[in-house]
Amino acid sequence: MQIHSSLRLLPVLALSAILAGCATSGPSLPVPNVSVAAYRDTIDLSGKLAVTYQKDGQPQRLNGAYTWTQRPGSIDVEIFGPLRQTQAVLHVTPQAATLTLNDGKTRSAADIDTLTTQTLGWTLPVSGLRDWLQGHATDAQGKPFAASPANDSVVTKDGWRLRFAEWQGGKAPDGTPVPMPRRINAERSASATGDELALTIVIDPAA
Repeated sequence: MQIHSSLRLLPVLALSAILAGCATSGPSLPVPNVSVAAYRDTIDLSGKLAVTYQKDGQPQRLNGAYTWTQRPGSIDVEIFGPLRQTQAVLHVTPQAATLTLNDGKTRSAADIDTLTTQTLGWTLPVSGLRDWLQGHATDAQGKPFAASPANDSVVTKDGWRLRFAEWQGGKAPDGTPVPMPRRINAERSASATGDELALTIVIDPAA
């Protein structure tokens, strides 16, 4: 069944995200008291996501798959449908954000927050997702947060409730074993009505 353009925007912009492509399968379970590796500007990842939101007072749910390619100064996200057909492509730089749907229509804005606001009416946490997918965040007091299996929950400065619900073994750039997020749950009130927006992001192990 074909998804309307406005609905296809949701998983794309939710990912605007997003992040942590260096996750790799390790030989053993992550050590509970070890934090994630330092943030990296260059990552490649893929996985699945689900978005739950309210539309006209009714709960809605969207599911999809994605690839995420992040380099210094740019992020490219591709969203796929159930048969792995490309539904949308998002390209983000410090100067602009561009969304191209599978019907060829393109929408652009000066930044990703403006693009999400214009298309959805509220802003999704694109900048935050860059950190979240690598197990990082900024907490409610504005302090850096680095997650671990033993310290897996935080409320962010902009009110998102994060839980790094599942983990996988990985390695830091120097080869040191570190935990990497496997599944991230994020929830926040999406509007003044109090409707909840919930994201579930699953990150595949590296091939």
